Amino acid sequence: MSQVLIIDFGAQYSELIARRVRELGFSAELISPHTPLSRMKEAQALILSGGPSSVYAKGAPRVPREVFEQGIPMLGICYGQQLMCHLMGGKVKRMKQREYGPSEMRTIKPSPLCVGIPKHSRVWMSHGDAVVRLPKGTQSYGVTPHSPYAVVGDAGKRIWGVQFHPEVVHTKDGKRILENFLMTIAGLKKDWSMPSFIKNAVNKIQDQIGEGHAIAALSGGVDSAVATALVHRAIGRRLSAIFVNHGLLRLGEETQVAHAMRTILHINLRAINASVLFLKKLKKVIEPEQKRMIIGHTFIEVFQREAKKFTPQPRYLVQGTLYPDVIESALAKSGNLASKIKTHHNVGGLPAKMNLKLVEPLRMLFKDEVREVGRLLGLPQSVVMRQPFPGPGLAVRIIGEVTAVRVAVLKAADAIVREELDPLAQTHKLWQYYAAYLPEVQSVGVQGDERTYAHPIIVRAVTSEDAMTADWARIPGDVLAKISTRITNEVPGVNRVLYDLTSKPPGTIEWE
Repeated sequence: MSQVLIIDFGAQYSELIARRVRELGFSAELISPHTPLSRMKEAQALILSGGPSSVYAKGAPRVPREVFEQGIPMLGICYGQQLMCHLMGGKVKRMKQREYGPSEMRTIKPSPLCVGIPKHSRVWMSHGDAVVRLPKGTQSYGVTPHSPYAVVGDAGKRIWGVQFHPEVVHTKDGKRILENFLMTIAGLKKDWSMPSFIKNAVNKIQDQIGEGHAIAALSGGVDSAVATALVHRAIGRRLSAIFVNHGLLRLGEETQVAHAMRTILHINLRAINASVLFLKKLKKVIEPEQKRMIIGHTFIEVFQREAKKFTPQPRYLVQGTLYPDVIESALAKSGNLASKIKTHHNVGGLPAKMNLKLVEPLRMLFKDEVREVGRLLGLPQSVVMRQPFPGPGLAVRIIGEVTAVRVAVLKAADAIVREELDPLAQTHKLWQYYAAYLPEVQSVGVQGDERTYAHPIIVRAVTSEDAMTADWARIPGDVLAKISTRITNEVPGVNRVLYDLTSKPPGTIEWE
């Protein structure tokens, strides 16, 4: 299988590069600049991502100079291009005028990187530094009004660089540029697809588990359901599952998930209603991180207790970890994240005394790829297209203490939001939409000719490609009006509905 390694220098678009490469039919993996040279030398093609640093800054991430002497086809993007030129003997300098946003790239001579690209093409820029002198043997093939070295390359060494970001949709012909690099310059063949991934994953699972037994931790989300389905295809009846209902799922969700797993996969599923226990442990807890920790630990406590009841005893635990979780966890361990935004519940967290070995068949996939795997495995749309949902569930959408009454209010409001926005999900490309509840806030209202002093519901709807960034969705006013009317009429204790107009950044998709 093709081995495309993407060296991540901290750009917000790094994951997007991997997604684009896979969409084109090639295997892609993100690695750190600190990865040993021996690992980089295994690549059939290397892509150096953008990043926020300056190549001259103290502590700026870089790769060994020797990597450019290995004969590996390479493509540098933005910071990656600057670092490449800098380490190969060129010069990079701070620009007087920072170039950010759309620009027009003009090709000035033919190159294998720009085959099939119009002479004038829209590109997306985001940089304050720029190459001002090329290394020996490197030539310019494309320019923009402020960048004489927008496309550069050493054709003999198969080392190329672009100052813009071909991975974003704002660069009109970016996907073609990436394809030209991978196919024409690197000479790779397309061998990545979801069917091929499933086949390889099944073989790996069978090799890992052998004749042993495994147990899956179902949470009600897409990831755990698809991971369970994939492992079931590999080992069949030797897989069992525990579905811990912490009482913080969306309305009717526990029934949908249990039904899908039992009727479609025919797995041995044990559904545990532990909602009373979870609510008891969350009593008087307000701080979001504390909520997450309590829910995570309680989930493990319940899961561990129930897992001991299975015969024969499972030796493997199936978990729906995804690639973004793995990447962020690795960055956090290496100290490359400036701050922790919120705790990940998918990576780690298992007590050593459980003595279970992790099986994470989706750890190299992004969310949209997971959905495709689910479809190919025969899971219903109601499961495959379920919105991303936090492990702590509705607890992090109730701002304040979590109680049974407050959960009931939020479930009812959230069901209305989903019912009204479901028909718009595809046309408006909605990534996520839900209701959040502010029970500690009260405002005056008039309902049924009577004065009320009740609470607000927040409606949140965003568009996104990968949840790394997101924009608030432009929902039609009449739809929002209907949602507001229904919630204030049908949900007791609510007299005001607000719509969240915050993008990510500066906000996050979830409220806590």
